[in-house]
Amino acid sequence: MQLHEYTISELSSLISKKEISILELTQHMLGRIEKLDSELGCYISIVEDQAMEQAAKVQKMLDKGILTSPLTGIPMGIKDNICTEGILTSCGSKMLSNFVPPYNAHVVKKLYNSGSVLLGKLNMDEYAMGSSTESSYFKKTRNPWDTERVPGGSSGGSAAAVVAGEAIYSLGSDTGGSIRQPASFCGCVGLKPTYGLISRFGLVSYASSLDQIGPLTKTVTDCALVLNAIAGHDPMDLTSSRRIHPDYTKALINDVKGMKIGLPREFIDDSVEKNIRDAILNAVKVFTDLGAECVEISIPVMEYVVPTYYIIALAEASSNLARYDGVKFGYRASNPKDILDFCKRTRSEGFGTEVKRRILLGTYVLSSGYYDAYYKKALKARAIITREFNKAFEQCDIIIGPVSPTTAYKIGEKINDPIQMYMEDIFTVPVNIAGLPAMSIPCGLDNNSLPIGLQLLGKRFDEQTIIKTAYTFEQNTEFHNLRPSLNV
Repeated sequence: MQLHEYTISELSSLISKKEISILELTQHMLGRIEKLDSELGCYISIVEDQAMEQAAKVQKMLDKGILTSPLTGIPMGIKDNICTEGILTSCGSKMLSNFVPPYNAHVVKKLYNSGSVLLGKLNMDEYAMGSSTESSYFKKTRNPWDTERVPGGSSGGSAAAVVAGEAIYSLGSDTGGSIRQPASFCGCVGLKPTYGLISRFGLVSYASSLDQIGPLTKTVTDCALVLNAIAGHDPMDLTSSRRIHPDYTKALINDVKGMKIGLPREFIDDSVEKNIRDAILNAVKVFTDLGAECVEISIPVMEYVVPTYYIIALAEASSNLARYDGVKFGYRASNPKDILDFCKRTRSEGFGTEVKRRILLGTYVLSSGYYDAYYKKALKARAIITREFNKAFEQCDIIIGPVSPTTAYKIGEKINDPIQMYMEDIFTVPVNIAGLPAMSIPCGLDNNSLPIGLQLLGKRFDEQTIIKTAYTFEQNTEFHNLRPSLNV
C-alpha cells in the first residue's frame, strides 16, 4: 500500500511509531495531488508551502509530546466555503474569487489544534448550490470512478479527493444532501451531523437553518475520529448545542442484535434505480442475518419534502446572498454609471446561473402577496415533516434507505434541467428539514461499476447509533475497501 491508501487510524499509528514522518506523508500527498488533480479537479487552491511549514511545526510538537490527537500530522482538505485565515475562500464563485478571510472557521481551528495539516481548499458547486459540482466558477470536478461522470455535489471536490487519495480526509457542508450524495457517488463515508452539533461559525451561509459541516472519510472509524475533533459548543454560533458530546469511537461496536431498523416503503419505490433497490435490500439482509429486525414503515409526507426544502432553502439564500453588493468585499463591477448600476452589474457578473435562479425564486416566495402562499406554508410543512420522522423513530432505532435515486450520471446530462436535478435530493433533504443526523456508506456497485450509497438516518444527537450500525455493516462487508483504478 502507498501512503495515500491508508486510513487516519493506520497513519496515526505509523506516525506515533516513527515509521513515517509527517513531512514525508505531506510531501507524498502533495505529489499525489500534482499527478492527479489536473484531471480530477478536486482543488481550487493548493497551499504547498504552508502545508510543508505546518507539517514541520506539527512534527516538532509531536516529538515534544505536546500533540497526542489521532489526527496529528494527518493531511486534509477543506471545502472552499469554510473560512481559512490567509487562504482564498471562494465558495466556487467569481463573486468571492479574491476573498481571503482574516480568520479561521471554528472547525478549522479545532483541526489545527488537533495537529492536522491543510493541503488546500476543495472545489464545490457555487455557494453550495448544486448536486454535481458543475456550477463552480473555476472548474468541474470529475468522479474518480469514471471521469466522464459527476462526483455529486455540492461537496464533490471533498468526496473525490478522499476517494482518489488526494486527501486522507476532508470536510464538506450539507444543506440538503451535499455531503451524503457525493459520498454515495464516489464511494466513501460521509456524515451530516445533527444540526447544532458542529459550529457553523466561519461557514459561508447558503441556508442558515439547514447548513451543517461534516466529515468525509474512507471508513466509519475515521469518521468517528474526525467527529470527535470538530463537535462541540461554540459561543460564536448561537445555534450551537451546549450538550457535551460523547467519545464517538466508543460506538465502534460490531453488533446490531436486537436493533430495529426501519425501511420506509417510499424509499424503495419505482423512482429508485433497480441496482440501488437491490443493494439496499441486500444491506437489509446483512443486518437481519446479524440479528437485527427490519420493520417496514411509511412516511407519507415524502412527496412534500422537495418543494418544502427548496422554498425554505431559496428564501434563506436570497436573504443571505443580499450582502454581496461589491461594497465591502468580493468582486466589483468596473466603471459603474451610478450606485444602482454598480450593485446590479456586480451581482449580475459575479453570480453564476444557478445562484441567480435560486436568488430570484427565494426573493419571489418572500415577496409581498406570496409570503403566506409559499414560505409560511413551507414552514408549516417543515413542522409536519419533522413530526412524521419523529413518529417513525417510535417504531425503530434507525432508518435506512438510498442516498439518491440514481448513481453518478454523465457530466452535462442534467445540468440544464434544474427540476430533475432538484428531485435527486428527495431522500436527503428530509434530514436537513428535521435537523437529523445521517450518514452515507458504500453498499455496492451498479452495472457500470459505480458506487451505491446506503443512507442511515438517526434520531437527533444520536450519532452513536448511526456509527455503530454503519461500523457493523462495514465489518461484515468489503464495500468500503473498493477503490477506483487511477492511472498513476
